Amino acid sequence: MPRTLNPSAILEAKAYIMRIQKFIFPLALLCFLAAPAVLRAQFQEPTPDELKMTADPKAPGAAAVYLNLEEIADDPHSFQVFYARIKVLQEKGKELATVTLPYFRTAFKITDIKGRTIHPDGTIVPLTVKPEDLTSLKTVDSHGDQLQFNRRVFTLPSVEVGSILEYRYDLRFDGYFSSPTWDIQRPYFVHKAHYSFTPFLNFQPGSAIASEGALIDENGDPVNTLIWFKNLPPGFGVKTDLAGHYNLDIADVPPSPDEEWMPPSKSYLYRVHFYYENASTPAEFWTKTTKRWSNKVDHFAEPSRPIHEAVADLTAPGDTDLVKAQKLYQAVQALDNTDFSRTKSRAELKELGLHEAKRAEDTWSQKSGSAEDIALLYLALLRAAGLTAYAAKVPDREDDVFDPSYMYGGQLTDTVVILSTGGKEIFLDPGEKMCPFQTLSWRHSAASGIRQSTDGRNFVTLPEEPYTANTVVRTGDVTLDEHGGVTGDFRFIMKGQQALHWRQFALRNDPDDVKKEFDKWLVQIAPEGVEAHMDHFLSLDDPNANLMAVVKVEGTLGAATSRRLLVPGYFFATRADHPFVNQEKRLEAVDMHYADLVTDQVVYHFPAGFSVEGSPKDTKISWAGHAGLSTKSLAAANQITTARQLARAFTFAKPEDYQQLRNFYQQVAAADQQQLVLTTSSAAKGN
Repeated sequence: MPRTLNPSAILEAKAYIMRIQKFIFPLALLCFLAAPAVLRAQFQEPTPDELKMTADPKAPGAAAVYLNLEEIADDPHSFQVFYARIKVLQEKGKELATVTLPYFRTAFKITDIKGRTIHPDGTIVPLTVKPEDLTSLKTVDSHGDQLQFNRRVFTLPSVEVGSILEYRYDLRFDGYFSSPTWDIQRPYFVHKAHYSFTPFLNFQPGSAIASEGALIDENGDPVNTLIWFKNLPPGFGVKTDLAGHYNLDIADVPPSPDEEWMPPSKSYLYRVHFYYENASTPAEFWTKTTKRWSNKVDHFAEPSRPIHEAVADLTAPGDTDLVKAQKLYQAVQALDNTDFSRTKSRAELKELGLHEAKRAEDTWSQKSGSAEDIALLYLALLRAAGLTAYAAKVPDREDDVFDPSYMYGGQLTDTVVILSTGGKEIFLDPGEKMCPFQTLSWRHSAASGIRQSTDGRNFVTLPEEPYTANTVVRTGDVTLDEHGGVTGDFRFIMKGQQALHWRQFALRNDPDDVKKEFDKWLVQIAPEGVEAHMDHFLSLDDPNANLMAVVKVEGTLGAATSRRLLVPGYFFATRADHPFVNQEKRLEAVDMHYADLVTDQVVYHFPAGFSVEGSPKDTKISWAGHAGLSTKSLAAANQITTARQLARAFTFAKPEDYQQLRNFYQQVAAADQQQLVLTTSSAAKGN
């Protein structure tokens, strides 16, 4: 699928590659695979209307539109063909001239790239430059083998506003099968698109060939079903023809939504997934998948002698279940988590006298492992301590939302641990470095997935963190002079997700980069004319303590006249980005990652001879059951204290609740603009 590179391009490529498997055929089917002539997507001559188009009434204000898209996939012959024709309407649309194609070097081969630019006067400029082949990422798989993810990059020549861009390429994957995913919705409006898929013969409509043994999956099970999962606009659907193709012709596809705080795109964009499976219903698939996964978990996490010895060293006989669990949690958190450092190659492991972890005891002895290895090691330690514990597998909520109707285990990427004690279940996140005991990263909280159990339960939804678990308290003193010059010191005290974010960021970056990133955050919230800089952190290495950032500010605050100072009433709220205020309507659900509580308390010290003429009103704004804002100010001699607290007790909101949500934030934005007015003594007397 043609796409421009974005920050998640390589992750998308990796997820796509996870669905590619080697295939095994009986000889009878191999004889069928004599390659026929392949239908190719061909370049098209533009119409006069397309050449002179300067705007699109179907996509008002669009910087570009797709005139045509075509994707043809043929599994029997291991190829896919991609074709795109684009009209550039504004300067920004020229970005589509650069095309980046992520691919897995071992399995994929991109060939026969052709392209051209057609100017509004009909002049054709062909693509003649050889595309660059760049290495995007080198990583190591679970077997220690090095994987290389490349990207093929080309830029269509001589592009100007009004140009038509046209390109096509082939994707080969000999020796593999790769049922396609059709991404129907894109950042720009699509006028017409055609998609076609030819599966293996015995999966084609009306085929009388028995499927038994035709394909074998990675678990050695025969694949007997072709399934497609779809999310399409009303009135469109996948159709089959007598030639054994699955087809979709679609028109007037709106651009992908671009709204604040949207859930992962996989949960709402129009798309179709094809996949071969050895189950015909979701219930059957997830029962098999959960059983197979659970057996692997139990094998890896089986408490061996070294694990029992570790538990004896780490715990005491009189410890309660919870104390034991906490001590063991601290022990695994102290290990080298390679998801936050660097995964070692097989050669590096050998040089260090280490090896790939096949059991929990390997991770423990090497004091190093992936997030998955460490989570399963913790499970083994709990079981060796005599505690009842289970594993659960969920998606990373930043990337995906679990849909049980989609029979694809690759939705589930992360492991958490469930401790059963005292008649309740406690959810733990040992694979998240720096995550406190009994806390879930927001990437996992409220996520659904599969779990182990003794009562037949296959599915689980993890609890959502309460807003009181995620707090930021910003307290400070600022001193004003008669011209509005300001200096001051602040303390940002963070608990929960903000603290976890900065601690994990510090693991992956050097101290100078951490300071720079924190300062970027401060720029977004500091008042106009004021510079705010983080001086240092306290308790950065202790996830069980509140994280404190010491911040220093200086500059000019507000506006000064001969007799008055006009100062923002709420230091860090005046310029804050209030979400949803400028968006009138909402198409998609809201996902704000986690609920939180933000408290500000600022003491303004002002010069002698000044007094408070006006201060922000004490305020209470509420969206019942969801969020609330309260503010208060208190004046004293030569100073005034303003306090503000915003409690957001919700994480998710449906589109139908959007108007109430927006109304709340509009009121908050208005309240935050209130000013503190200071006046000199002479002005107060009317001079």
